[in-house]
Order: sequence, then C-alpha cells, then structure tokens
Amino acid sequence: MTETTTAANSKIADKLKFNESGLIPAIAQQHDSGEVLMMAWMNRDAVIETLETGRVCYYSRSRGKLWRKGESSGQLQKLIDFRYDCDQDTVLVQVDQLGVACHTGRRNCFYFAARDGEEVVISQPEIAVEDLYGKK
Repeated sequence: MTETTTAANSKIADKLKFNESGLIPAIAQQHDSGEVLMMAWMNRDAVIETLETGRVCYYSRSRGKLWRKGESSGQLQKLIDFRYDCDQDTVLVQVDQLGVACHTGRRNCFYFAARDGEEVVISQPEIAVEDLYGKK
C-alpha cells in the first residue's frame, strides 16, 4: 500500500455511501490467511486517515471520536489493501494484524458460534485483558 494525497483519498471517500450517522461498516480481514478479524465503523475522516497513513483508523461510536486501532493496546493493524463492495456501502480492510484484534484478548471478535441451537464459545483469549490494556 502506498501513501497517497488527501485529494485522491477524498475522491475515494466521496464514492462511499455512509449511513445517516455518517458511518460505514468496515470489516477487517487478515490479508494472508483470509481470517475475518473484526467489524467496526469508519467515518469519512477515518477512511482518509487510513488511506493516508497505512494504519487502520476507525470511528468509535462509544467515545464519539476517531479510534486508531492499537493506540491503547499496541495491537496495530497495518493496511495492506482497502476495498469496498459493489454497493459502495461496506468497506473491507485487508490488514496485517499485530497481536490480537479483539478487545477481549482473542485473535478475532467472532468467537461465538450457534451450534445445534446453543451458543458455543469457540476460542479462548490469547492474552488477558488486564495485560492487553495495562490495567491491574
């Protein structure tokens, strides 16, 4: 992924269809394995920052501000490829994930499965949340 100018990245952002809250769903996928890591939201500024810096940035609805993946945990996402779907209303960021992607300490956020009518946890944390965020 090469860095590009704000004007070029603004043109890409202009093509995307953000919802009434100014957000677009973004799915993060490990570039080499195809593993789906997480889903988060991006606003226009997050899209442009991601494209310009090569480091994935989302919009935190709970904090009401940009969230640079890994800023508090160190679990960074390096952008490999930025894609969007045929309707231009969903983003796929193919990334190189450093560490775990989920705030629960798991490799990915999709650790619940519906099996035979039951909810099953299919992966355990790789790191304790306390260690992930430096809280004791």
